[in-house]
Amino acid sequence: MIVVGYAGGSAGRACLEQGIVEATVRDTSMLLISAVSTGRGQRMVDADEIAEVQARLSRSGIKFEIRQPIGADPSEELLRAMDADDADVLVIGMRRRTQVGKLFMGSTSQYLLIECSKPILVVKPNRTAATPVDPAPGGPTAP
Repeated sequence: MIVVGYAGGSAGRACLEQGIVEATVRDTSMLLISAVSTGRGQRMVDADEIAEVQARLSRSGIKFEIRQPIGADPSEELLRAMDADDADVLVIGMRRRTQVGKLFMGSTSQYLLIECSKPILVVKPNRTAATPVDPAPGGPTAP
């Protein structure tokens, strides 16, 4: 199973696409987690965006599950998912932040890199728009 941390936006889309690639190459399923803590600065991925994610995953042909725990610590939710025996790789995004931003908000990515005992793939969005990979039967198509 590929576990994907999804926080929305371009970084989230990059994680989603890489997660699909990893699940396809490894012939496994994907668990996408979009957790929202009660901390400041956390935004909830809206229903429209989650519907787009679900549609994209359906088109990919891989088996998937989406979880959106509210009031949960995203890093702890991801680590808990990675404790499963069938969890192979954690896919997370990393976004650019100032030193002050890191000081006040912490760094989920850094925490995961230190605490996770399994492989982690860190992705970042391309600066230019790219066509997502769609490994669905019948060949690649844009979403």
